[in-house]
Amino acid sequence: MPIYQTDPWRVPFFAGVPCPDDVIIPTKDWEAWTLYPKHRWIYDKLAVALSQGLDAAPHGVIPPSFPVFSKPMMNLRSMGAGSLPIPDAETYRASLNPGHFWCTLLTGAHVSTDAAIVDGHVRWWRHATGATAPGGTFDYWHIHAEAMPDIEDWCGAWAREHLAGYTGMVNFETIGSRIIEAHLRFADQWPDLYGPGWVQALVHLYADGDWVFDDSGRRDAYSVVLFGPHGPAYRHPPAELVEQARGIDGVSSVQISFHQDRDPAQHSMPPGGFRLVVINAWMLQAGQAARERLKPAFFGLERR
Repeated sequence: MPIYQTDPWRVPFFAGVPCPDDVIIPTKDWEAWTLYPKHRWIYDKLAVALSQGLDAAPHGVIPPSFPVFSKPMMNLRSMGAGSLPIPDAETYRASLNPGHFWCTLLTGAHVSTDAAIVDGHVRWWRHATGATAPGGTFDYWHIHAEAMPDIEDWCGAWAREHLAGYTGMVNFETIGSRIIEAHLRFADQWPDLYGPGWVQALVHLYADGDWVFDDSGRRDAYSVVLFGPHGPAYRHPPAELVEQARGIDGVSSVQISFHQDRDPAQHSMPPGGFRLVVINAWMLQAGQAARERLKPAFFGLERR
């Protein structure tokens, strides 16, 4: 098992790939924080904003104009917890929180970008855009085959300046090509959609400090998400139903993405919902069909 993976629904992506015992590949931010002390500062979102010349400051400093966007300076649990737009000074005063900051409210596409980096230089890119839903949730992610030059130019230059000496994966989240978050890991939600040999290339990057991957067969793909309301303690659907969803033509994988034996409050989730399932597919319609197949079972199995 080459990957530090604490989510059992994602273990199958990486099982069976040989990896040296002394190679550690993080998939969670709290793991990367420990592994890369020199570069852990990028988890300070205020520092990342200021490094790009964006207008930003901790709560308590009055923004010169509104609207702005507010979120925690650091959130290693991710999922957008505690983030919100602030339209005016009255809302700002009512929303003040220690450890939070405000920043320029960026516009444009919200893109998640995985990048393979060798000594600060990006050697591979892959971009995904989210179809947003209420409360910080996403209906699905579109993993694009095409390049995105604006993001690659901006983030590539930023990495060369700020990540010299770092070799490994980085996930950039951008809006309008500007970095809103950076992570010393990759997005482990859809590695199966990067194509055959990608996990082997990942291991080689961390084991040998180089990136070697034949990406000529890349294609568009989709990661479709099912959210439920906060509150209930959900149960996993029957295994045979999951296999039926996985068997739909065009579906690559199905992840039941929560621990049914844990209190729902122990899961880091966005304000708009509790993530129940992730379906990775080569066609959007296939992912949506699998979601519809699973949806009644999830809500029918809520614990009351």
